[in-house]
Amino acid sequence: MSSTVDSTTTPPAAPRADSGRADEATPSLVDAPASRSSAGTGGGAGAYGDAGTDGDAGPANSTAPHPARAALLVLADGRFPAGGHAHSGGAEAAVAAGRITDAATLEAYCRGRLHTAGLTAAGLAAAAAAGMDPLLVDEAADARTPVPALRTTARRLGRQMMRAARAAWPSPALDALAAARPRGAHQPVVLGVVARAAGLTPHDAAHIAAYESVGGPATAAVRLLGLDPFQATAVLAGLVPELDRVAAQAAEAAGRARTEGIGALPAASGPLADIAAERHAAWSVRLFAS
Repeated sequence: MSSTVDSTTTPPAAPRADSGRADEATPSLVDAPASRSSAGTGGGAGAYGDAGTDGDAGPANSTAPHPARAALLVLADGRFPAGGHAHSGGAEAAVAAGRITDAATLEAYCRGRLHTAGLTAAGLAAAAAAGMDPLLVDEAADARTPVPALRTTARRLGRQMMRAARAAWPSPALDALAAARPRGAHQPVVLGVVARAAGLTPHDAAHIAAYESVGGPATAAVRLLGLDPFQATAVLAGLVPELDRVAAQAAEAAGRARTEGIGALPAASGPLADIAAERHAAWSVRLFAS
């Protein structure tokens, strides 16, 4: 990916046997929660709708608000206590290696991350939000996360998001996933189940995951480099058209996965970022957890 993160797409490996899957039956993991609105969600089981749309009810020129759009803002807010503030999305290692030095190189790094890790995470989140078995999606997440450091990070963030989400949007589906994955499911999978519980669409979930993939590094760069926060915000604003396309691509893939199988989900990766994550995890002193 550009000069900062290798964006080589690699096929998913076989699911890992240590994913922590429980032996109990799992139908309740995909039951539609009672808190979902009956109109305008577009993401329930059997009611996915057109992939790549926002699922709003009513005609295109309707001014009626999305019934759960505020939940999207809450989940995407960096102040939501899901633990993301402690992670740099690989930016700390990239800064140390000289791959991020200013706003221009930050933009290149974020663009590469968006189209690799961001796309993959968005697809996983959209699939879980669409009602696919979250344990199956979690196994797919393991297969798409080849290095132990990033698997550990993803499950730690998933566990933290689960704690916050169960307080905000109590749901039997969240309770079941927490019981089945006591060590934590991958964060994008938890995000998708949370989005579904909050009444959001798969496309909404994809948007949040895609935004998180670049929002974390941009925020971290301000602290790591003393970068002007206005410049960091301008980087994110400049990526908006690509972020929209990635979210739509991920939501479309999730729609296909419901009929074609889990292999239809994106499996893009950045080998250089994976290597950097393993090295970063071994640092004795670091500002961010990952």
